[in-house]
Amino acid sequence: MNFVEELRWRGMLHTMMPGTEELLAKEMVTAYLGIDPTADSLHIGHLCGVMMLRHLQRCGHKPLALIGGATGMIGDPSGKSQERNLLNEETLRHNVECIKKQLSKFLDFESDAENKAELVNNYDWMKDFTFLDFAREIGKHITVNYMMAKESVQKRLNGEARDGLSFTEFTYQLLQGYDFLYLYENKNCKLQLGGSDQWGNITTGSELVRRTNGGEVFALTCPLITKADGGKFGKTESGNVWLDPRYTSPYKFYQFWLNVSDEDAARYIKIFTSIGKEEIEALIAEHAEAPHMRVLQKRLAKEVTIMVHSEADYNAAVEASAILFGGGTSDALKKLDEATLLSVFEGVPQFEISRQALEEGVKAVELFTDHAAVFPSKGEMRKMAQGGGVSLNKEKLAAFDQVITAADLLDNKYLLVQKGKKNYFLLIAK
Repeated sequence: MNFVEELRWRGMLHTMMPGTEELLAKEMVTAYLGIDPTADSLHIGHLCGVMMLRHLQRCGHKPLALIGGATGMIGDPSGKSQERNLLNEETLRHNVECIKKQLSKFLDFESDAENKAELVNNYDWMKDFTFLDFAREIGKHITVNYMMAKESVQKRLNGEARDGLSFTEFTYQLLQGYDFLYLYENKNCKLQLGGSDQWGNITTGSELVRRTNGGEVFALTCPLITKADGGKFGKTESGNVWLDPRYTSPYKFYQFWLNVSDEDAARYIKIFTSIGKEEIEALIAEHAEAPHMRVLQKRLAKEVTIMVHSEADYNAAVEASAILFGGGTSDALKKLDEATLLSVFEGVPQFEISRQALEEGVKAVELFTDHAAVFPSKGEMRKMAQGGGVSLNKEKLAAFDQVITAADLLDNKYLLVQKGKKNYFLLIAK
């Protein structure tokens, strides 16, 4: 497989230094991509870069995932309008451990292959570097004029940032540049990968390598992923879509991909999966014939959910979706863990009911009117129940005055009431 060709047809190639393609054709290349450890989980905004590393390894080259333990203590001005909070060493160490665990789902770190992935942390080579040594050995090679010309610096200096640009941030491109030099000298790394917003920092690194020891290194970036409507990719009303299930449940993660537009699905399935070109073209053609079947979205959501989480999580997310959108059985509902149940029914009306009343047993007609205002009147409740239009925990009520007890609770806490086909209510026993 040809790495550059692979990225090109997938829409994952933005800018490339001349000679990059020739280098990759000539030898097994070691390449690195930097990841900022500002949180203890990656989010889907990181995924394009991670997929670049994945394709690189599949094409026979060696990926280095560089965690910016040192640069994470400073903050990168690229694409930012203000200086970010600086992290302490303990937090960074925790974040690095968590990120490595996530990356191991995408990259082979463990095999005996010559191109097995490696995780490196720039804190390891920066922590003992004194300021004076850095200024003398590295700073003298790159002029302020060169650094000032970078677009990321210009934007911040020309009023886009409220507080201008701190010296701390100004040094960032030099520190990132030193990473490239260090990896070139110690790991024979000749290629840096990154997002297109990193081009300025990456070229500073290649310039530093050239000026210090005359070495020739290369760079390749992927485009910043956006939505077809121009909106920011990976942001929802509740914030980032995280890879860690503690922050974004597998169900919500699955739903994110399932709900992208047709246009976005056709782009994202190339970027965020390893499905081959012919199969993707066939899927796009199949989708065009019957867009309402959402073939692309379903396959995209399946591939990414299994890759990031697991097949079991994907199956659970599909079952959970079926419960909400009409299908789904009582057994499937009972299998949902509490977090998924709350994710699925987020936004449906909720009522608190008395656990003690349930211990004694309550008639449904009273529970759904007096205890929780699911129905405006007992008459309406009776009429709808007799017509088979009321369900409790996905089972139709046998009678309007059926007695409901604590034994009916899901997770020993919830009752799911369905009125008609689409109206759900969550009753919480307290």
